[in-house]
Formats: sequence, C-alpha cells, structure tokens
Amino acid sequence: MYKVAIIGFGYWGPNIVRNFSNHPDCEVKYICDFSKDARNRAKMLYSDVDIIDNPNNIFSDESIDIVAIVTPVSTHYDLAIKTLNSGKHVFIEKPMVETVAQADDLIRISREKNLVGVVDHTFLFTGAVKKIKEIVDSGEI
Repeated sequence: MYKVAIIGFGYWGPNIVRNFSNHPDCEVKYICDFSKDARNRAKMLYSDVDIIDNPNNIFSDESIDIVAIVTPVSTHYDLAIKTLNSGKHVFIEKPMVETVAQADDLIRISREKNLVGVVDHTFLFTGAVKKIKEIVDSGEI
C-alpha cells in the first residue's frame, strides 16, 4: 500500500485526490493547501485524511511514499526538489516546471536517488487517445 500526500486542493487537486483515493494500492494520508476554504472543502469530502496547511509535515513524514504536486507551476520546482530530497516519489501536474533547466535538474535528482517522477497528462490514457495511437501505430494513417 502506497501512502500518498497531495499538495494543492484548488481547481484540479480534487480530481487527483479522488483518483489516488480510488486506487486499490494507494491510501491518501494528507491533503495540504494554504487556503482555508480549500482545506474546509477537503475536510467535508475526506474526513479520514489529515488536512494540513504546511507541506513540511509531508516531507518529514517517513511513511509517505508519493507526493502529488497540484499547485501553481511557479511552486512546482521547489516542492518537487523538497519531495525528492526527502526520499519520496513525485507526481507533478502539468506543466512540470517553468524551465528546461529545472526539468533536467529534477530528472537528474530522481535518477540519483532512484525515485520516480511523473508528469500528469490528462488525456493520455483515455479511450480516444488510445484508439488514435492504435490507428497511427498500425500505419493506417
């Protein structure tokens, strides 16, 4: 069972929390957001999850395996660095970071620490995209 923490419960965060919560191999332990309104919404929907306002609690919790970052892109790099440096896998909402240098740095660190870094691509696994890939791979178009 993977223990998951989600940072960001704004526009897209609830979708990420729902998907991790519904995965049979995952347990959402934390939802973190600076906004009191977002934390209140999270508490109403996920009463069994710790709702917090400080991501440092996540980085120091050794039981957390995966951190999902669903915040404004300007915060992605710093949060991802802290996640990787605390020995946790990272899921980052797109866009991954603001610069190629930042992306290269995160890739290097994840490789050095043997951790997985994933960038969300909303429609990558939908039926329509899978079918299009199948048609293209077949050479039909």
